[in-house]
Amino acid sequence: MSEHKQYSFFQNVYDVVRLIPKGRVTSYGAIANYLGAKRSARMVGWAMNAAHGLDDVPAHRVVNRVGLLSGKNHFSEPDRMEQLLKDEGITVVEDKIKDFKDVFWDPMSELI
Repeated sequence: MSEHKQYSFFQNVYDVVRLIPKGRVTSYGAIANYLGAKRSARMVGWAMNAAHGLDDVPAHRVVNRVGLLSGKNHFSEPDRMEQLLKDEGITVVEDKIKDFKDVFWDPMSELI
């Protein structure tokens, strides 16, 4: 993938992530699907890893498809992702979001 295409894809990911409401989460795959790149969940993960330091991109609201905090090691502190989620009222137990289906935000249905 060219550097320009990757940059554009990352920017599109960030645009979607900025729309996730407080107290809700989505998955890498849901974002990829919304962007028309269904098999690019891993690229969304790379975008999230590159988002740290961008204060306006709430990367803590993006988790894997079963609600695991798979990106937690990319935060400044290992517990930072969990703390940010808890501050928004989301319950996390053993690095997994409790009641994941209840707090899941699907851009395909929420942004149409």
